Amino acid sequence: MATGFERQDTMSELNVGNLDRLLRIALGITLIALTLAGLIGPWGWIGAIPLVTGIVARCPVYALFGWRTSHR
Repeated sequence: MATGFERQDTMSELNVGNLDRLLRIALGITLIALTLAGLIGPWGWIGAIPLVTGIVARCPVYALFGWRTSHR
């Protein structure tokens, strides 16, 4: 029985394309490596965010705005 409150779960959709994933992973690894090397401050740990979103191919900000770079 439909209640009218069904919605598509966009938070679990893959919404990050291959090039986007590659760039996110590279940026994340670079920021973390620079932090570990002591070349930048602890703010470099923010690189974990693009690293994780690149690995799992899901971005909550993209989902929030309905954006996607994947073709799935």
